[in-house]
Amino acid sequence: MNPPREIVRSLPQPVCALERHGVVSIMGVIQIFAWGSSYYLLAVLAKPIAVDTGWPLTSVIGGLSLGLLVAGFVSPTVGRAIQKRGGQAILVGGAVVFALGLVGLAIAPNLSSYFAAWAVLGIGMASGLYDAAFATLGRLYGAAARGTITALTLIAGFSSTICWPLSAVLIEGLGWRKTCLAYAGLHLVIALPAYLLFLPQSPAVTDEPQLYEGIVAEETRAPQRPGLFVIVACSFMIGAAIRSVMSVHLLSILQAHGLSLSAAVSLGTLVGPSQIAARLYEVAIGHRFHPMWTFLTAGCLITVGIALLPLARPAVVFGIILYGGGVGMMTIARGTVPLALFHPSGYAT
Repeated sequence: MNPPREIVRSLPQPVCALERHGVVSIMGVIQIFAWGSSYYLLAVLAKPIAVDTGWPLTSVIGGLSLGLLVAGFVSPTVGRAIQKRGGQAILVGGAVVFALGLVGLAIAPNLSSYFAAWAVLGIGMASGLYDAAFATLGRLYGAAARGTITALTLIAGFSSTICWPLSAVLIEGLGWRKTCLAYAGLHLVIALPAYLLFLPQSPAVTDEPQLYEGIVAEETRAPQRPGLFVIVACSFMIGAAIRSVMSVHLLSILQAHGLSLSAAVSLGTLVGPSQIAARLYEVAIGHRFHPMWTFLTAGCLITVGIALLPLARPAVVFGIILYGGGVGMMTIARGTVPLALFHPSGYAT
């Protein structure tokens, strides 16, 4: 039986492959600098900030913790907004908020204003990093979004590889405050106009139930399987806590092996190519299996990789490669596991 025309009109409309590749490529490049100027920022900037200002290093790093906490509180609102209106406006706003937060960091005269800037960056992370990007792709392409999510992470996986050396070079030449201003400029000059010009509008949501792959589904405001949702959320939370710690302290761990900052940065950049290699596996083979297998494999790789870091140099290198591969696969799992376990109709939420 054919679905009513009103339902068909509410579906994500087909787009040509060229347009879809263009959207993913642009979003991927923006994600590189979005992650590099927020989540990965303090891996390089934390010690220069502490030395320059005299603020305790733990307090400096605590700024990222505050930003992630704020992002967690804001994310449900962001998801509902993307589900209702699409992601373009959210991602545009995220670019502006990122810029405001980075300017706030650059001019912060004391710890209170520094924390306030990180709270603003937390709003930017909720509305401008992977979760908002994945939700936007799910809103645009429905159940077919798994491939675009994987492709996006292939590009954005170079964030630490590009931004850690870039941050080190900028700090050496400009200082940490002007480095923050430079990243703010990237959000305003590159991300903001790119989202406005090239990101397509999502189809409007009607009051009719939406159809995906021939199945009419009720539009969900919350997951229909709350027990499973709690398990998935807790698993992702624990994994995110571990990866957040490592994103800040990996270079410090490497320096504890006697490496200089430049050598630690060089070794740390192995994370990016390892992420890409794992995502290429997902493109070639992993997509044939349920996303939960991607999630479980990623957890194993991260665990073994971190366990190898305290050991001697060859084991450390291997540990970084395994850890990076696990992070690369986990990023895909973050986007694809909810899409598979719940339903595309409520994916953004």
